[in-house]
Amino acid sequence: MRVVVGERQGGPEVLSVTEREEPRPGPGEVVVDVAAAGVNFMDIYQREGIGNYRTDPPFVPGGEGAGTVVAVGADVKHLASGDRVAWANLPESYAEQVALPAHRVVKIPEGISLQIAAAAMLQGMTAHYLCTSTYPVREGDITVVHAAAGGVGLLLTQMVKRRGGVIVATTSGGPDGGKVELALRAGADHVVGYDRFRDIVDEASDGAGAHVVYDGVGQATFDDSLAALRPRGMMVLYGAASGQVPPVDPQRLNTGGSLFLTRPTLTHYIADADELRWRAGEVFDWILKGDLEVRIGGTYPLAEAAKAQQDLASRRTTGKLLLLPGV
Repeated sequence: MRVVVGERQGGPEVLSVTEREEPRPGPGEVVVDVAAAGVNFMDIYQREGIGNYRTDPPFVPGGEGAGTVVAVGADVKHLASGDRVAWANLPESYAEQVALPAHRVVKIPEGISLQIAAAAMLQGMTAHYLCTSTYPVREGDITVVHAAAGGVGLLLTQMVKRRGGVIVATTSGGPDGGKVELALRAGADHVVGYDRFRDIVDEASDGAGAHVVYDGVGQATFDDSLAALRPRGMMVLYGAASGQVPPVDPQRLNTGGSLFLTRPTLTHYIADADELRWRAGEVFDWILKGDLEVRIGGTYPLAEAAKAQQDLASRRTTGKLLLLPGV
């Protein structure tokens, strides 16, 4: 079978396609034919060796996907060959087949395609935990969503609107760009460039500031995001698309108004199988009801994994990017 492998060649890891033996399921595992694998910023961080994502090459990137079970290991009772399943935060998903722990995959409901399921898992559950658990948005909360036309941003905007938040969305597109239209359609009340969002927050809040900022951009927006918060507001830094944020002096939180700062990650919000099934189940349920639109911004054959990551890093894409191993 074919897999994508990251290998070091004098700099950041270079991605290439190679052949490996097909996996066999161990006890408690299933082997899945991968129909679609999600492309995420954490894949790029892994390839570049950033922080906690550093991985010794050679390695197979990817942590999200969907497909069909083709083999079941011992002690697996709740899954069978032919079941359609999806997963997030499991390694080596840039492949035609992958062996996975059975208790960390979820069944895909009828009515949801494999591509939509792959696109919804990591980013959908990330958006879910951000606005339901990290900072549970309440009716009328002034909420900043950065990169609102991106994969997480579009889903998060829709979920915040479901909870009654007033959304100030940022995008990198101009006033007539497609990103603005996408953010508005997702439910944003205001859409503005990164250079003006603080002004809009002031207008929307009568000068009080935002209750929460959801920031997956990182270095380029961090300072203004902190400054946009009201006293006791929360800064939720969940990504670093523009680069990692330098170390922060805690005294800044004091002088800013007893602010809260958190750097969450999905792993800690799907800590057990019950929480995983709950979050994925709500996301899938909203999709089936038509309450959550999942936008696939681009699909690529497995051999173009490097291009997919380059396109994502450029921040010119919208929605979710997927690798299709069968193409």
